[in-house]
Amino acid sequence: MKAYIVGAGAVGTYLGEKLRNASTTIAFAPRRLDDVQRVDADLAIVAVKSYDTDEAIAALQQALGPDSHATILCPQNGVGNEEKLAAAFGADAVVSCALTVPVERTRDGEPIASNEGGMALAPVGSVAHNWLVAAFEQAGLPVKVVSDYRSMKWSKLCLNSVANASCAILNVLPERLIRMEHMFALEVRAVRETAAVMKAIGVRAIDLPRYPVRALQGIVHLPSGVSRWILANRIAGARGRKPPSLLLDLRAGKGKTEVGVLNGAVALAGSRTGIATPINTVFARVLDDIAHMPQLWAKYRERPQALYAEVEAELRRAPALSAR
Repeated sequence: MKAYIVGAGAVGTYLGEKLRNASTTIAFAPRRLDDVQRVDADLAIVAVKSYDTDEAIAALQQALGPDSHATILCPQNGVGNEEKLAAAFGADAVVSCALTVPVERTRDGEPIASNEGGMALAPVGSVAHNWLVAAFEQAGLPVKVVSDYRSMKWSKLCLNSVANASCAILNVLPERLIRMEHMFALEVRAVRETAAVMKAIGVRAIDLPRYPVRALQGIVHLPSGVSRWILANRIAGARGRKPPSLLLDLRAGKGKTEVGVLNGAVALAGSRTGIATPINTVFARVLDDIAHMPQLWAKYRERPQALYAEVEAELRRAPALSAR
């Protein structure tokens, strides 16, 4: 099998090494579109940040050509990427992926992965792509097959959103956030908003390898003190000292983050369905503002009261939201 990977970050490198160990020929796309050459590939993996999806599509179109029969794998975070890929290559060519193996990179660029987790795969179109399941299982990755890619990606979004945007805005690690009682209460409310939006758009939560998403959504509906205690312990044990993805985006100073396909996607779906999402709305707006105007970060760094004030202002602007 031949695989072509767009994105040589932690996820792309990790998946490439896994497949290479399973006797797959691996090639990575160059950074510049002008350097992309035609390739013969059975599998193309889009392993870039969501804000680079359009550029990845352009690279794949140039590399694969119009007559390619390659399967396009999308392990990206957030929602909306599969739809872009399906519009460019056809839904039957696209397979959605939720990777739940924690992956980091060393200073030398080598991927370091946990032995926990796995991946879930779901077709976007009507083609099953069973050979892809076999390929990753041969590579040593536990695979769960899912029928509804939207349920899978929204469930992963629910996980990705916890202690992410707020940590980025405040410039703190999760272990610090969970000790901020009022801020962590907002985290619980944000998960509740996501669950309500998922119900409104007809997307059910499903469990992913290592992560019981349905239990997470159940926990946040327990009495506030209980739900905070359970979530805080889980977050502290899983990734308390690891900078979450949106904080890494801000620290990289790229002027953009993935918050639009995470909290922003919840807020957008909420506005379309009449579901109030004040917490996700504020998280998405404030983080996007900071990304575009880094000088604003000083207002929020380690100042939870400033972020909490934004939420209060959002509730005052829309009094009906506070009725929730």
